[in-house]
Amino acid sequence: MAKPDLNLFVIFDVIMQEQSVTAAADRLNMTQPSVSNAVSRMRHAWQDPLFIKHGRGIKPTPFADQLWRQISDPLRVISKANAPEEFQPATAKRQFRIALTDGMTSIFWLPLRKKIERLAPGIDIHAVPYKGDGEKLLLDADVDLVFDFFAGTSKLIHSEWMLDFQYVCVMRPDHPLARSPLTLDDFADADHLFVSLSGNAEGVVDKALAEQNRSRRIAMTVNSFASTFSLLMETNLITVLPYPIVADAVTNGHVVIRKTPVTLPPVKIMMAWHTRQNKEPCLHWLRDTLKEIMTEKNLQPITL
Repeated sequence: MAKPDLNLFVIFDVIMQEQSVTAAADRLNMTQPSVSNAVSRMRHAWQDPLFIKHGRGIKPTPFADQLWRQISDPLRVISKANAPEEFQPATAKRQFRIALTDGMTSIFWLPLRKKIERLAPGIDIHAVPYKGDGEKLLLDADVDLVFDFFAGTSKLIHSEWMLDFQYVCVMRPDHPLARSPLTLDDFADADHLFVSLSGNAEGVVDKALAEQNRSRRIAMTVNSFASTFSLLMETNLITVLPYPIVADAVTNGHVVIRKTPVTLPPVKIMMAWHTRQNKEPCLHWLRDTLKEIMTEKNLQPITL
């Protein structure tokens, strides 16, 4: 069986709407002979006259009416998919699921909500717990966006670097180690608090220490960034965290920061999304909005 010529269906659809070969040719930016030739091909392919003269115009046959009822809606769907409507934030109704840590929500959720209330009040933003499993979440369509560190390698996932988060050592202001520069010996001998999203009690600090044949005691772990500050402020624990996550607590005097005595690679913050959503203008808007917030917050490295 010969494959159907989809172009004929498109031309047929416009003729049915205009009830005129001439008007259809104008709308399609085709010559009238070209449209007439297409009608001849339709008649041959579909074994029906399709259109008969009616006054100064044409009238579809019963077969043409039935065919149009069958194809008009699918053609609308295809046309909309090929040329989606422009995204209008002010009137849009949409839910986004974003995978990120609570440390990232502490930085971005408030300014994001303020922008949504002002620019896109119908947009809902749902945070999805993130344990470094961003690639799986995107491949399984569980989230629309990952906005955090991302280590995926799938060719189906598009990722874009946003900024680097610098690691700092954090402790209470009157901690004994806050009185002088932090030495490697003092750092290794201290009781450490470790934020472990996965439950594993080992991270980049332990790898850096191992390279110098040193180790540390992880005295306690937590599975969120928010729970660290109350522990740090009332105990002798110290911890290593990305600076932007602790910046407000430092400004408020709740904790102090010191330079880590081991060299740690920065946390690369990425945006990642599935290629299936590359052409979604609504997701483009969300990514642009988050980039705008990053620019406004001016999250620059600090010198210690």
